[in-house]
Amino acid sequence: MLSENGLGVWHFTFPGGSSGSQLTGVLPGAYLGPIASALLLTGLTEGRRGLRTWGRRMTRFRLSWRWYVAVLLAVPAALTIAATALGDRGPTTPTAAVLAAYLPGLVLQLITTGLAEEPGWREFAMPRAQERFGPLPATLLVGVLWGAWHLPLFLTEWGGGPHVPLAKVGAFLTTTLCFSFAMTWVFNRSGESMPLVMLMHTSVNNFFSVAWTAMFPRLPDDDTTYAFLLVSVAAALLVLLLTRGRLGYRPTTAFEPVSASPSGR
Repeated sequence: MLSENGLGVWHFTFPGGSSGSQLTGVLPGAYLGPIASALLLTGLTEGRRGLRTWGRRMTRFRLSWRWYVAVLLAVPAALTIAATALGDRGPTTPTAAVLAAYLPGLVLQLITTGLAEEPGWREFAMPRAQERFGPLPATLLVGVLWGAWHLPLFLTEWGGGPHVPLAKVGAFLTTTLCFSFAMTWVFNRSGESMPLVMLMHTSVNNFFSVAWTAMFPRLPDDDTTYAFLLVSVAAALLVLLLTRGRLGYRPTTAFEPVSASPSGR
């Protein structure tokens, strides 16, 4: 934030150009943020038992294939519909290069964004907040924390710079809050599977990074914020209505695997 990539107080520019500098400038801090804090606090407060629980959630891959297909298809489909609703004439068919880069990009996003953030938000904060406050207040709390943690990014070139419109910042904060409701439902209904939660989070990032420009060349990059906002608001309303505010939470089985089916409340 203080470097030449941000406010310019520290006379240093992160190497790598527009894309590479984000990895060298943002990723180390991301790994020192949610995931490192979650591991440290879990170890200090719950010891080996807590770390074993952490490990079970982080390696809970054994789910119905329907979960993975649902996330992999629903996220890009919803974002494509939202982009079309913003005034585009419909998506351009993805090129072979986009299709070839999509899965490798998703793996990279899982290792970077997903692994850096979600162990803090959904693995550490969500189950503890749900147990204490219930699913709705917990989701609001985590959603606010998730959005606020990103705010310094808006003071850098990677987030638009210090003159970024306040409307864009407000849209982003609203998005993280609303999308948290869908993330909570997936977390609860999948038996607290962190791989699936990380896949859902990073599917959004990957779509915008790999497919957006090729599929919607007439839409500016800033419209990614508003496409994600539309999807997040719709997803929040849907899961709130269908689950009657329970968001799939089952207090008596909070740390037990559940039937890995995307259906149910």
